[in-house]
Amino acid sequence: MSNQEAISEDIIYAVDDKPGLTESFFAALQHVLASFVGIITPTLIIGGVLGLAAEIPYLISMALFVSGVGTFIQARRVGPVGSGLICVQGTSFAFLGTILATGFTVKATGGNNDEVLATIFAVCFLAAFVEIFISFFIEKLGKVIKPVVTGVVITTIGVYLIKVGMTDIGGGQWLLTNKPDEFASPSNLIVGFSVVALVVLLNASKNQWVRLTAVVVAMIVGWILAVILGIAKFEVGEFDLIAMPIPFKYGFSVDFGALIAFGFLYLITAIESTGDITANCAVSKLPVRGPTYLARIRGGILGDGVNSMIAALFNTFPNTTFSQNNGVIQLTGVASRYIGLWIGGILIILGLFPVIGAVLQNIPKPVLGGATLVMFGTVAAAGVKILASEKINRRSLLIIAVSLGLGLGVSFVPELFANAPKLVTAIFGSAVTVSGITAIIMTLVLPENYSASTDHLN
Repeated sequence: MSNQEAISEDIIYAVDDKPGLTESFFAALQHVLASFVGIITPTLIIGGVLGLAAEIPYLISMALFVSGVGTFIQARRVGPVGSGLICVQGTSFAFLGTILATGFTVKATGGNNDEVLATIFAVCFLAAFVEIFISFFIEKLGKVIKPVVTGVVITTIGVYLIKVGMTDIGGGQWLLTNKPDEFASPSNLIVGFSVVALVVLLNASKNQWVRLTAVVVAMIVGWILAVILGIAKFEVGEFDLIAMPIPFKYGFSVDFGALIAFGFLYLITAIESTGDITANCAVSKLPVRGPTYLARIRGGILGDGVNSMIAALFNTFPNTTFSQNNGVIQLTGVASRYIGLWIGGILIILGLFPVIGAVLQNIPKPVLGGATLVMFGTVAAAGVKILASEKINRRSLLIIAVSLGLGLGVSFVPELFANAPKLVTAIFGSAVTVSGITAIIMTLVLPENYSASTDHLN
């Protein structure tokens, strides 16, 4: 067995061990590299699709800053808040579709960019109380949010977002709307699909570090290719030297219909984070049963909720526990929660400089699309995997069919609720919300023996 394999299988620094400065910095840096793209990508997509270009540098700064604060809280534990593990916090992809739908709704009523962000952040802030509340009952939530429900919702999230990734491969929403003749040009397609191919190729490597950095490397290579083909532009507008975190900088405006949709998503992400924290305990060689384990789960979910409130307060989108960092723990053998403090510190420092966001704003759309297409496809595949892990009988098949049908139907025909009241549009205009609510209602209404009672029809 090689030395690298031995390190990946054994824990060198346990959760409460304190590594030296050099080991701490380099271990933290690896976590930052593994999560960096995931933290900034939702903001780049939201800013691009909703036409918030002028705000993107600041929004990216706040995404990094709050991710740092949240990661610090999770590792440090502030009272009951936090898991006491390396639970890197980052912007959640699960909310992306609903955030875009909410933004479009505000724009449709004549709202400007500040009003769009004021509504999104206000709703994210208030709805986070849902996750905070359910953290105290997380072990009972599984009786209602069963794997079929979780699988349907996660599959819907991934499938819905694939359209966003494909649009970016073609050149982005702005190009599609304003210059359709230039959309999906050969250069755009070459760059976009080259990034997809490179992500696949690097993920096929036997070297775990190559797989871990596949998306970052593919995006760098894709950006270079975009420069060679002449489709990369580099424009850095005006930005502040230091990004000051200003509470509710854009205002506070509540859309009660959207509040319900976001509250439901916090419910789903709590279940998702439970799995991620359980995996973290496993790779950190900690118990995955018993009171200590449950305390970590409650603290971690509570931390997710509190950190999402902090995120909305300081003008960024909901946070969740990232799963990819469990792989870093496994690879390095460093499970010390003190590394989480270092990760938090690095992200906070990065978030104070808007120049980072200003530079990243220039990532060519086909490069971003190629990377996110794989990410969103992976989300959908994770949902399918959850569904496949369950025994599919007539009852569960019907739940999956109707939930996916209605949810994706709303996505494919968004005009369905064009003439409905605003509250109805806000709640049922989101594919994720429709599929999730449908799955929950059918799970509660259809009796467990439904499958057996229909067998005689064959």
